[in-house]
Amino acid sequence: MKLIILDRDGTINYDSDDFIKTPDEWRPIPGSLEAIARFTQAGWRVVVATNQSGIGRGLLDMATLNAIHAKMHRAVNQAGGRIEAVFYCPDTDEAHSPCRKPNPGMFHAIAERLNVPLDRAPCVGDSLRDLQAAAAVGAQPILVLTGKGRKTRAAGNLPEATEVYPDLAAVAQALCQ
Repeated sequence: MKLIILDRDGTINYDSDDFIKTPDEWRPIPGSLEAIARFTQAGWRVVVATNQSGIGRGLLDMATLNAIHAKMHRAVNQAGGRIEAVFYCPDTDEAHSPCRKPNPGMFHAIAERLNVPLDRAPCVGDSLRDLQAAAAVGAQPILVLTGKGRKTRAAGNLPEATEVYPDLAAVAQALCQ
C-alpha cells in the first residue's frame, strides 16, 4: 500500500492568516475531498501532517482542534475517502520544536507509527516548510498552488525535484491513473 502525506491548511481546506480556530472556519477547497477519495479508492494510505501553532498561541484548545478534525474526517468520508491519521504539531515557531515543519519530526513519527518508509512518498503542501520537511526525509515534495502555494512558487528556493500542481485534485489525477 502506498502512502501520501498531505498538509491541511491551504492544501485540503482554505487557509486563514488568522488561523482556523473553529469547525465553522474549516472549509474544503473545491475538489480536495474528491481528491482524497480518489487516493483512497486507488489504494493510497492518506495521512495529514499539519502545524497547528494556534494551540501554542492559545487561539484554540485541543477539544476545538479535535472538532475541526472530526468535521474534516466526516467530509472526507462523505466524499468516499479516508484519512488514516492526522499528525499535528501544536508548537509555535519560537519553540524551535523538532515536530514543527520544516523540521522533519512529524514525518519521522509517521514513518515510525505506521511502519512505512518515506523514501519517495509524495508529500503535498502549499508552503516552503512543507516541502523542506518532505525533502529532509527523502520524500517527494509536491507544491500545490492553492493556499500560499503561488507565493511559495514565486519566492523560489524550492527543494530539488519539487513537483508543482494547481491543486490537490490535479495531484490525484496524476498519481491515480
